[in-house]
Amino acid sequence: MSPSLPVSAPLRVRERLRAAPDGARAVVHRGRHALYLDLDGWCLGVVGRGAARVPCALGLGTDDLAGLETASARVEAGVLHLDGRPLAVGRIVDAQVPQLDLRRPRPRPVEVDAVPAAVREFVASVGLHRSPARQLDPADAARLVGRGDGLTPLGDDVLCGWLALHRAAGRATQVLDAAVRSLLPRTTLLSATLLDCALHGEVLPEYAAFVAAIGTPHEPDQAAALAAVGHTSGAGLLYGALLARAELDHTNGVAA
Repeated sequence: MSPSLPVSAPLRVRERLRAAPDGARAVVHRGRHALYLDLDGWCLGVVGRGAARVPCALGLGTDDLAGLETASARVEAGVLHLDGRPLAVGRIVDAQVPQLDLRRPRPRPVEVDAVPAAVREFVASVGLHRSPARQLDPADAARLVGRGDGLTPLGDDVLCGWLALHRAAGRATQVLDAAVRSLLPRTTLLSATLLDCALHGEVLPEYAAFVAAIGTPHEPDQAAALAAVGHTSGAGLLYGALLARAELDHTNGVAA
């Protein structure tokens, strides 16, 4: 890994680094394509092109990040250093979810049943109420946050997808937001950070592309691309988005 590698990041990631005090940071997960560290209770990622471009990460323009497997991390003057090599942000990327026009007709809408069965079975197993007539509530959040395996439990992925679509639609969800924030200690640091990102309307590029495609002929293809992210993370995000869209359509009296 070279100090000259191009580094990109969402604006809030750069500002968090600039505000962080100098000092070493603990690495909470590392692999060939990504590293995640604890930035004072917020998970900061360093990801290559082979990893999901989560909205809480520095993005490097390379596929091979083998050096991350043993790298140490520290912040100096607002810049992350890995093994003493600075990763200064040179380009700001937009992680905000696109605006969603709820009035746009959907000639080929993607339905919840199109999500992989494993995700639908998980949602059923936690007792999530699927009625499109209402928003998710604090009891639903309690069923989801921290439920599932991995760095980003599937329940959190579903909730992120639901929250982000409401941000895209400009619909407030204050009661649920407060419940989610109170439950963040129940899940992993990375997943808690991604829930925080969803609350701010910050999403994966594949999620943004899906939202931009809703109501267009590209919606099914973009849904499939989102569902393909990770093991089940993308599919969980898609399920949450579709559940949210069904609720929003019902509230607005919009037919698919």
